[in-house]
Amino acid sequence: MKINKEGYAIIFISGALCLLLWGLFYYLINQHAKTGIVWTVTILLLLFWFFIVAFFREPRRVKIHDAELVFSPCDGRVVVTEVVKEDEYLHEEMMQISIFMSVTNVHMNWFPVGGIIEYFKYHPGRFLVAWHPKSSTENERTTTVVRMESGAKVLFRQIAGLVARRIVSYMKEGDTVSQNDSCGFIKFGSRVDVLVPKSSEVLVEIGDPVVGSQTPIARLK
Repeated sequence: MKINKEGYAIIFISGALCLLLWGLFYYLINQHAKTGIVWTVTILLLLFWFFIVAFFREPRRVKIHDAELVFSPCDGRVVVTEVVKEDEYLHEEMMQISIFMSVTNVHMNWFPVGGIIEYFKYHPGRFLVAWHPKSSTENERTTTVVRMESGAKVLFRQIAGLVARRIVSYMKEGDTVSQNDSCGFIKFGSRVDVLVPKSSEVLVEIGDPVVGSQTPIARLK
């Protein structure tokens, strides 16, 4: 397990702030009550800092390649499986599978399929709770379309949530990408939508837990 590069600055700043707060408590509290309060504050600040460090963890996972399968792009839980009309780029009915990431999940993102990045766009927007139906079209988000070697196109969106305020994407149009390579990071609670051809076989149900780059969520036909 290592720490994702997106967390270096935040981990350092939060650690410095925790140390500063600890120092203020130590010098400002009553001398006679110091021992108990100092231990309590120390434990709480350490737990908070360890949570920040753990949030940016980058797990080592086996890379699986199967052109017939679409893999989960993130850790989390399935919250939507439905047919929708995609109006931004493909302009056709697609099967949408949405995965919600809580603050305790790994927040790295992976490419669900391999191919060429045919379309990529960043959309500024609102910060509705990530499970809200309108978050897919109104929240800060990125839209990526991967054209596979077979000609099939898979669209996915990184969506910021109520807490998440920054989406990092490691891609641009024209890039050739491999299935289950890292494609970005969303800071704090968020969601990813995956839109596959309507004829695809969905392999997950609402409420199912999924593991990014490891759990197949659909089979292309």
